[in-house]
Amino acid sequence: MKQVFGVFGDPVGHSLSPAMHSAAFSALSMDCIYHAFRVRPEKLGKAILGAEAMGFGGLNLTVPLKEEALKLDFIKPDPLAKRIGAINTVVFEKSGIQGYNTDGLGARQALLDSAVEIGGSRIVVAGAGGAARAVTFQLAADGADITVINRTEERAIELAKEISAAALPGKVSGTGLSGLKELLRDADVLINTTTLGMHPNTDTTIATAEELYSDLTVFDIVYNPLETRLLKEAKAAGAKTISGVLMLVYQGAEAFRLWTGVEPPVELMKKTVLEALQA
Repeated sequence: MKQVFGVFGDPVGHSLSPAMHSAAFSALSMDCIYHAFRVRPEKLGKAILGAEAMGFGGLNLTVPLKEEALKLDFIKPDPLAKRIGAINTVVFEKSGIQGYNTDGLGARQALLDSAVEIGGSRIVVAGAGGAARAVTFQLAADGADITVINRTEERAIELAKEISAAALPGKVSGTGLSGLKELLRDADVLINTTTLGMHPNTDTTIATAEELYSDLTVFDIVYNPLETRLLKEAKAAGAKTISGVLMLVYQGAEAFRLWTGVEPPVELMKKTVLEALQA
């Protein structure tokens, strides 16, 4: 009987994690399968306990469940997930249910793969949710100076204060969306952690070509579609672009290691995601 793994989210039908992880399990001849499950925030606790009761091997959590998971007292977050304030990976162990966050590690590796220096960089992070928390925390820990921007300015300021309290090497501040063009003029990297541009609402974007610059690197963690409107606008401005596929693959690979203790076939996972998006 196959061991089941899965991703919980709402919405979750767009997720390519099932294709990516199932391909990895198959390549390693592991008798496992991975599915997507729509779970509403108010049902998250029951869903996780149900998965444990049914013998699931592990879970990923996506929007809008990452921060909700930290509120569940039966999940033991590791120190990094606790400091970030969000959980995206759940591991069922004999000692209990463990919570981890691999998003920041995935974003860091995506930037490094694209030859982006993190330490000393000036980075603008759009969004103030679970993914923004993980990405901002990790990159500030690596020495980047970060400005968090959000439609609700108070959320950006609050997130910046919470991360700054950890006394990381990089400085973190928060602001609203007004004056984005001027803010980006002094930035090295723009990272979109919001759902703007995600399928099926593909015509939305955090910024247009008129607000972007040729010496900017634009990283959109949205991976469906493969080229979001933001990345199209960035190309039109002559900016360097990074697809969300890289973060998806690298955060997924780290989750795979946590669940199984096995090194995943990262290049195959990347190929699987790209083929699914291009189909």
